[in-house]
Amino acid sequence: MSFQVPEAVRDRLVSLYDKLASEGKLLGEKAIREQQARFRERFGSEVLARLDGEELLETMHNHSNHDSLVYWLEFKNDDEFRTYYFGGIGGGSAFNYKIYRQKGTGVWIAGSPQRPKRLTLREAIAVARRHRDQLVEASRALAELSPSASDEEYLKLQQYLNEAAPDVSDTAWGHKYLSLLHPEKLDDFHNPHWQRFYLVKLLQEPPPHQGRYVAAGRYAHLATYFGWPMSDMTTVFKRCFGLPHRYWLFNIGTHTPSWDTIRDQEVIALCFSKLGELSWLLPKRESIISLAEEIAAADPSLAQQARTLAKQINWFVTRVSEGDTVVVVSGQRVLGIGRVAGGYLFSGEQDFPHRVPVEWLAEGNSLRQVNLSDLRLPPLGETALISAITDYRAMTQIERSSWARPLRPAPEGLTGIPRRIRDVLERKRQVILYGPPGTGKTFWAERTARELAARYAFGKAFGDLAPAEKEEVLGSSGQEGGLVRMCCFHPAFGYEDFVEGYRPQTIDGQLSFTLQDGIFKRLCRDAAAHPHRRFYLIIDEINRGDIPRIFGELMTVLERRDHPIILPLSGDLLRVPRNVYVIGTMNTADRSIVLDTALRRRFGFIELMPDPDLLRDAVVEGIPLDRWLAALNRRIREHIGRDARNLQIGHAYLMHGGRPITSFDSFARALREDILPLLQEYCYEDYATLERILGNRLVDASAQRFREELFQRDRKEELIEALRAAVPEIITSPDVTQASQEDQAAGGDTDPK
Repeated sequence: MSFQVPEAVRDRLVSLYDKLASEGKLLGEKAIREQQARFRERFGSEVLARLDGEELLETMHNHSNHDSLVYWLEFKNDDEFRTYYFGGIGGGSAFNYKIYRQKGTGVWIAGSPQRPKRLTLREAIAVARRHRDQLVEASRALAELSPSASDEEYLKLQQYLNEAAPDVSDTAWGHKYLSLLHPEKLDDFHNPHWQRFYLVKLLQEPPPHQGRYVAAGRYAHLATYFGWPMSDMTTVFKRCFGLPHRYWLFNIGTHTPSWDTIRDQEVIALCFSKLGELSWLLPKRESIISLAEEIAAADPSLAQQARTLAKQINWFVTRVSEGDTVVVVSGQRVLGIGRVAGGYLFSGEQDFPHRVPVEWLAEGNSLRQVNLSDLRLPPLGETALISAITDYRAMTQIERSSWARPLRPAPEGLTGIPRRIRDVLERKRQVILYGPPGTGKTFWAERTARELAARYAFGKAFGDLAPAEKEEVLGSSGQEGGLVRMCCFHPAFGYEDFVEGYRPQTIDGQLSFTLQDGIFKRLCRDAAAHPHRRFYLIIDEINRGDIPRIFGELMTVLERRDHPIILPLSGDLLRVPRNVYVIGTMNTADRSIVLDTALRRRFGFIELMPDPDLLRDAVVEGIPLDRWLAALNRRIREHIGRDARNLQIGHAYLMHGGRPITSFDSFARALREDILPLLQEYCYEDYATLERILGNRLVDASAQRFREELFQRDRKEELIEALRAAVPEIITSPDVTQASQEDQAAGGDTDPK
């Protein structure tokens, strides 16, 4: 068997393998072989062949028995055997195994979810024997297969297994069992679609025949080609290419904008403005019927095709997902190939309000010679909207075409707070992160803006950018001009700083006032000049400025993008482009907070609260930081009273460089220089309340002071005891304390927060 992995693909995979291996994120050949050997010792075909009767039944099929075959295949995940590393087979139901023991009754059940059948013990044992015999025979056939078998030989294996092991070979658990016994011959993708998807991503057209075993030879040869253990190799494939996604054809026609429009606005979009928002749709027949009725009512001329349109619109709203590949066509011509960058959005003020964001991968001249006949797909009619691509040959050709402007690897998907920020920005284009101090608002704003700008501009995570690319995102040192820019509002910040205004300037020794553009106007100008980039403005402490004065007439155009306004000073037309995004931060502990109602309507809001879980496993001198912070905030809520929820202490005070602090010196500095002054402000210097929060060993209420002397180096033990006494509900074991001392002896971080 001969095939060629393109050099760019190979280099990307090798680089990722080296990175994951250096970070300890691959199991490695030694551990993989040890765990596979343990599995064979317990459940190898020779072992199963020696079992019979009730012992065989229990060993093979009792999920509640943690020493059973099915438990090891699906659930066991510990140092002895990390089953998930050898491919997941979850999902579905216990009927996937054709037989299972019902909890509570202990009765063995077969059949299907719709028609379950109770088995006698003898009948259940007969099923287990049949499964055993088929697994043993399938394993024998694999043992006889040549290590360098061709596609044709794997096809013959598939055909033989279909006849010799029909009950087990075409199941995920049967495939996983055989792959663990023969890892040099079978991949650990136990789903046929997954097997073919990753071959497509490697630009290898999968074998045309169906079955779980016909494509396995490709992976056996790939493992030899790369020199990696099978399970490490498939882990790298998943990390590089992501989980399987769909491929779609999107047709430029009667009910869509032009190609130029969707290319420039980085979306695929549908008109149907009379239908209103469609996020209520579900991928169900009932939703399609309801939508068809709405289409016919909104436009009677579409009544005959309403059902077909409803089905395709339903796909557009409910099935097109982030990471999918979309091919835009017009007639026979392929106009562009893109990667879906988010879910369905509704933009009511547009002529084409139903949108899905897309990052374009290849377009224009690079695709001039590609048409639907190249993809071996039928042409779409004028009124067709979208169609799923299910032919693997076509998928492979799409991937190869995408490399006309080299297809960038998809970075790992955003999760957690960055994903929430992105989702709000896609919906409203403005978001405010709010919460108590120290909850990471500015950190997440900067990190997310950098990440989004990098991904949309270069298709890579920010950390993977080259120095020149990072400079394009952040701007040159000491100069404005990057894709991500930042300002901070304060009482003196005004309209002239943000939009435009007259500023003093000395020319030839003479003081004069000249009209100058502000930071937001400059950002809008640059964004308009580069419509294929996304620009992000971070406004730190947005609530500290006089918002109505700063924003002025921008309040209108923030909501109505592409609608220009005339600026009163310069007379210029200002349009806020759709590729401008604003992220604000707001400290809820600031008692002077007053947000303009109009501003609230135009921004989405995400609350960030203290998260002790980010300090989990961090122990300093026997003090677990997560529980210490949780206990401190509980006392704040109990004793400060009104608005105490917004006056808690954020986790960031106990972190450095994105990680929990590890040395007591850092902890003491954060406490003395950050946390105590903040609590003093919260309590209006009410030392009786401070004593109830922090304890009398740290606060001297009668003298109206903190016991500053405890922070001297020679009184470290007293300070530790004072901190423990303040939160006696925190109990640390000797093991935890010992671990903390060992960490400190090894050298912790000594930098201040």
